[in-house]
Amino acid sequence: MVEKYKFISNSLSMIVNKLAQSITAFVLSAAIARALGAEALGQYLLAYSYYFIFVGIASQGLKILFTRELAREPQKTPVYLMSGTCLQLIFSFFSYAALVIVVFLLPYSSKTSTVCYIVGLTIIPFALSNITEAIFQAKEKMHLIAISTVPIYILRLIIMIWAMQLKYGIEYLGAILFFSETLILVIEWIFITRLVQIQWQIDRGFILKTIKNARTFFAIEAIAVVSDRIQILILSLLGNEFLVGLFGAITQLLQPFLIIANSITLAIFPRFLKSVYQGKDKQKQISEKIIEILLMIGLPLFLGLLFFGKNLLVLIYESDFAEANTALSLSAMSLLFLPFTRTLCYVLVANHFEVVNLREVVITTTLGSLGGVALVSQYHLLGAGIMVLLMAIIAFSQYVYFTYTLLFPLNLSRIIRRPVVISTLMVVIFLILKKINLDFLFTLIIATSFYIFFMIFITINALGGIHVVWQKIIKNR
Repeated sequence: MVEKYKFISNSLSMIVNKLAQSITAFVLSAAIARALGAEALGQYLLAYSYYFIFVGIASQGLKILFTRELAREPQKTPVYLMSGTCLQLIFSFFSYAALVIVVFLLPYSSKTSTVCYIVGLTIIPFALSNITEAIFQAKEKMHLIAISTVPIYILRLIIMIWAMQLKYGIEYLGAILFFSETLILVIEWIFITRLVQIQWQIDRGFILKTIKNARTFFAIEAIAVVSDRIQILILSLLGNEFLVGLFGAITQLLQPFLIIANSITLAIFPRFLKSVYQGKDKQKQISEKIIEILLMIGLPLFLGLLFFGKNLLVLIYESDFAEANTALSLSAMSLLFLPFTRTLCYVLVANHFEVVNLREVVITTTLGSLGGVALVSQYHLLGAGIMVLLMAIIAFSQYVYFTYTLLFPLNLSRIIRRPVVISTLMVVIFLILKKINLDFLFTLIIATSFYIFFMIFITINALGGIHVVWQKIIKNR
């Protein structure tokens, strides 16, 4: 029971953290589009994409490695904290230098390049905070991450919107991003000093050993972050910042699902690590349940975007963004495959099959990039949408195949039963709402309310019915 409550607490903490990050980014994108236009939004998203790629290369590999090793050897936390932070700082400086060189060599305007340089500075504080967050995650104290980040995300959004109202440009938004992430790093260190006994020394042997052990993780994350942003990079080089802005609007509409999926899988990762010693049946049970939960979110969201995607783009951004509707529908189809890839990649890492993840991201990125260049050059924004779907299918095929051959087969009929039920019910609601043609804001509220009701009903039914759930509530009082 304690383990269950700990999992729920950690999951909620990660979801709150990531949702706050997603919602504030979502609102900021809409604010930039309305205040400064699609081209300015494209400049900001392009700069953020380069930052995302190079900070991922510099830090994500270490974060995953440290989380795994600290879950097994918590007594070594002080060493990981100090020596890991030193190593991360070195990687951060090299990563920022690489970003500056790459942007300088590419044919961007001086303003776009300047925005990239300023936003890129955020690599340093964000990468360093990944070390403290890896410790919080390994110790299953994810609530400290939410406490450190969520208030800053909200404050940052308010300051950025205020700055745009005062007619400050994109460059100033980049500077605000840098200072806010620095503040988060300071807050997390205040918490870490109360959680860990600090040892003010650097273990060179540990650093060298970590570099050796993290090579596969670095390769995986480097290719993965490039894969995640490759559409924007190709659009910026073969198209322009305006198309980047339109595609950015599409990705922002898909972000809520991605944030929830990442939060749940990150929170369950320590459980995956422990289940390795409990047998493959236990791993299969946990994996299928997580995939089912994510499909119950992703499949109805895809159908909703299929019915009302154009209305949503116009409501949140402007009428100019309506032309991105077809590309949005194609990109949203990836929601059918992401629950599998997000879950199974962590299962494979827990079982020391990182090489499979590396192989997957190499194949997916290579094929997706080659196809993307052809698609974007020919179909522009629509080509980018097809590219998102193509890469999702390629990744899904590989993860399901390698999980089947190396670990266990998935029971697909059991996984999709409840997601199909709730999606069928939502299609009925969507058809009715489409027929009666209400104001879209009311349509959105009604559809969301029915979805929540159906989710509650199916969850209660899965737990044994209303009487069983009620008895459990009374018993726990």
